[in-house]
Amino acid sequence: MPQAHRKRDTRRGLRAALVPGHVYRRADLVALSSNIDRHLAQLVAEGDLQKISQGLYVVPRLTPFGEAPPDSDSLIRAFLKDDHFVVYGPSQFNALELGTTQLYNRLVVFNRKRVGEFTLGGRTYTFRRWREAPKELSAEFLVVELLNRLDDLLEDRDQVVERLRIRLKDFNKRKLLFAADHYGTLSTQKKLRQLLAAAKSEAA
Repeated sequence: MPQAHRKRDTRRGLRAALVPGHVYRRADLVALSSNIDRHLAQLVAEGDLQKISQGLYVVPRLTPFGEAPPDSDSLIRAFLKDDHFVVYGPSQFNALELGTTQLYNRLVVFNRKRVGEFTLGGRTYTFRRWREAPKELSAEFLVVELLNRLDDLLEDRDQVVERLRIRLKDFNKRKLLFAADHYGTLSTQKKLRQLLAAAKSEAA
């Protein structure tokens, strides 16, 4: 088989392996190509791949409404090379019904590796690094993260904390303490234990 034909076949095989909407690292694709950098550059030029950042690519996925953005979890998993993280928007604090009402047009990645702002797939994420990170978002984690970020809130912070004290019974105590111990600052851990102690005293 002529060398040029073999190269076309290799690129064709690489293209066939790509899944629409999926995010790939260069390292994920090396085994599928005899000349990975050349083939990646060609696939990007032909529109079969989009380069998100250095060594990170997404396969475009078309919908009846146009091109869909890459899935955030898939994108960040490839970016971090880790699946211990959660993505949330501060607007999700509002669902806790603790008196927060502000809407925020940003996403936060609570993770074990990166810190800072990164633009990926056309969206900007704020990465916050901690020694541990959950794999799933829970109401209890959001309570702890709200306390971690209490000084950032635009609402009356004392009212938010008081509302949490009143509504503590609506959350799983064991999960709250676990989230505080693993994902909370020392200040958050202290504040939450004080609130739990006050709630227990009132119930006695």
